[in-house]
Amino acid sequence: MKPEERRERIATLVREASKVSVDELAGLLDTSRETVRRDLALLSEQGVLRKVHGGAVPTQTALESPLGDRRATARAEKIAIGKTAAALFEPGDSLLVDAGSTTAYFAEALGHAGVFTVVTNSVLVASELWAAPNRGEVYLTGGRYFGEGHEVLGPLVVEQIQRLHADHAVLTIGAIDARGKFMDFNTDEAFVARAMIASARHTTVLADSSKLNRHALFQVCEASQVNRLVTDRMPDPAMVNLLQSAGVEIIIADHTK
Repeated sequence: MKPEERRERIATLVREASKVSVDELAGLLDTSRETVRRDLALLSEQGVLRKVHGGAVPTQTALESPLGDRRATARAEKIAIGKTAAALFEPGDSLLVDAGSTTAYFAEALGHAGVFTVVTNSVLVASELWAAPNRGEVYLTGGRYFGEGHEVLGPLVVEQIQRLHADHAVLTIGAIDARGKFMDFNTDEAFVARAMIASARHTTVLADSSKLNRHALFQVCEASQVNRLVTDRMPDPAMVNLLQSAGVEIIIADHTK
């Protein structure tokens, strides 16, 4: 069994059980405990599972850390993703941008790239664009305000977005699972993202590599609904093949510059 196939099998076994021990995995896969430990360490680093003493458990699929914590996590990678993504759009484009730590960094970079028309449900995105040297039209959707994520969510937001026809949707998501499904942790955020996809001609997803091969509770869309993925590291070969087969262009942002 190739290492990639073995790790995929480990991920499946862990997802199907509440906990799997190193000894159990070694026996099922007919490999050494040390090999299993190395695989678990790598899969844990990628966010596929959570390594615990003596084995592994599934990652949390229903909860996401607060926005303030997320902005501080993988900051260099997210800034690089934001700058790389901002260069993909032409001044004058209309963009629907959702709320998230990566889209906040994207908004900061977009404000230096040119003048755009942006509709967003994120107070942070709107603030970054308003303070930018190249200030275009900025529209903040109305609805119920959620302070923890500095965002506006709910049916009123979805209804407003459904009336729009933008050039691009720019989204950040909670996870891209091994099946190539784009997922999120919050049902209201997922509804907003779906509405933005339906109301835009093209969709660009911004996701740092910790989101790859990760699991979340609510599906946002299929890979075939996404035109571009901007991330900081090339996904594993299986995911690359899956995404490219669905027509997704993968763009790598260099955070080491």
